[in-house]
Amino acid sequence: MTKVSLRRKPISRGRHTLYLDYYPPVPNPDTGKLTRREFLSLYIFDSPKEQLEKQHNKETLLLAEHIRAQRQLEVQAQQYGFLSKARQNTTLINYYKEQANKRLGTNFSNWQSSLHFLQQFFSEGVKLSELTVALCNDYRGFLLRARKKRSKSENQRIARNTALSYYSNFKATLRQAYKEDLLRHDLSAKIQSIKPSETKREFLTLEELQALYATDCDLPVLKRAAIFSALTGLRFSDIQQLTWSQIQHSQAEGYYIQFRQQKTQGVEVLPISEEAVLVLQERGEPNSIVFKDLEYSASTNSLLRDWVKAAGITKHITFHCFRHTFATLQLSHGTDIYTVSKLLGHRELKTTQIYARVIDSSKREAANRITLKAGNQV
Repeated sequence: MTKVSLRRKPISRGRHTLYLDYYPPVPNPDTGKLTRREFLSLYIFDSPKEQLEKQHNKETLLLAEHIRAQRQLEVQAQQYGFLSKARQNTTLINYYKEQANKRLGTNFSNWQSSLHFLQQFFSEGVKLSELTVALCNDYRGFLLRARKKRSKSENQRIARNTALSYYSNFKATLRQAYKEDLLRHDLSAKIQSIKPSETKREFLTLEELQALYATDCDLPVLKRAAIFSALTGLRFSDIQQLTWSQIQHSQAEGYYIQFRQQKTQGVEVLPISEEAVLVLQERGEPNSIVFKDLEYSASTNSLLRDWVKAAGITKHITFHCFRHTFATLQLSHGTDIYTVSKLLGHRELKTTQIYARVIDSSKREAANRITLKAGNQV
């Protein structure tokens, strides 16, 4: 077994630098070469004369011994990440940008927005290796108090659920860094979470969805994608990447989609109706994109608002509302919540229960329509 020893090497001005000696040598995770020395960037005085120099030597040797003991434990566990220059030098901001650029569609926009607040709190030079639980929790507090990006008022804060979304991106970054051995500890599992606040999830009634389907849209691919989302529950990011080869059919199962969710990376097999397939129109080449030229942009959102307004709908409808519509209509028409959860690709049932509360509310409204008060006879 490799033994870790604390050694000294003479340097200038009557000092010794401290380093760790690994014997037998250990592999460097960056180069694969065997390494025997790790310099600690610490020094002690050869012949301390003043009290300050003696105190410096005492504290420095205690710190060096603590590092040596920690390295001995890591070597025994065959964890050599402490030798990685990549881990030591990777900054949080640069790594976060790399993670953000991997996202697609609405998820990409959300990550780019969250980057603004990350850069407000952390300086450009902060390294991943310098992050602590306390510092991460401080960032949580910062987000909960953060002012809106373009607001001139000190009192206009970002919504709690927006802070939750941005903090979730931050935690996802920490998890990925830990998987890549850029973090020694899984900080994402140790830091506090942000609890969501109750929100109103806007959705279309069946009559409104039918009215929208009967209304022309200036961007036909947007209409087809939106209606397809309402019939399948797929997110924008998954619809945007959908290829014809993923839409399959069998005599026993009918039509279904086999794909990997962009958000969760989970592999899903999603049954879809024949009406949903008809919305897609003429089938293309296996590897070609189903909804070609579908982009998430301000102009696309503007066309969506115009289309909804033309259908006589006054609700504030975003593309994600079509996923809400699918879930709500499924539950209101008797599909059990467990099945709806699986159709949506949710990992936890509690995520789907948000839609169940919407249905409970509509049941309450229906129950209150029957009244014995004068002027409201049935």
